[in-house]
Amino acid sequence: MTAVSRTRRDEIVAAAARTFARDGYTAVGMRDVAEAVGIRGASLYHHFASKEEILYAVCLSVTQEPNEQTLPLLDAPGTPTQRMAALVRAHLEHLHRRQVEHLVALHEMASLTPEHRAVVDEHRRFYQRRVRDVVAAGMATGEFGVPDARLAAFAICDVLNGFSNWFHDDRDLAVEDVVVGYVDLVVDRLLRPRTVT
Repeated sequence: MTAVSRTRRDEIVAAAARTFARDGYTAVGMRDVAEAVGIRGASLYHHFASKEEILYAVCLSVTQEPNEQTLPLLDAPGTPTQRMAALVRAHLEHLHRRQVEHLVALHEMASLTPEHRAVVDEHRRFYQRRVRDVVAAGMATGEFGVPDARLAAFAICDVLNGFSNWFHDDRDLAVEDVVVGYVDLVVDRLLRPRTVT
């Protein structure tokens, strides 16, 4: 795939996500997506064979994409604390860029074919496993004091993904403030061992 073709696909996915979010996936046709992108319907079919394939691409943008772009931070040098803080930051920054896509994926995933749904679910499970592994590493070093790495990983992913539901750029709260606050909440409060006073 050429860079131009990849850019056009990204534009289609972003425009389709906005259209799905506004009108609902079932109410949107391929012509609506083509109009939202500003291309002819025939050109749209050059990139995607069906509306479901576009929805699948939307879902991959918030599952496969973070696995490729964010999870490498968990393999970087540093302590489990440092790597988890980097992951929290990158996860929220990605969700901020892909907020509409994330909300569409949450609400419309049932419209995927079983084969596509299985791929998306596997990306999500893999991400959670990698988070769990870093939590377990932090437990082994004594940096993290949670009793169960698996439950902690589920909680972390839920807390981070919840950002999409409430954050709006028109609020008085800047993204950077949310990122700093969430790093503190997840790493320093949720994961740290409790101190006895």
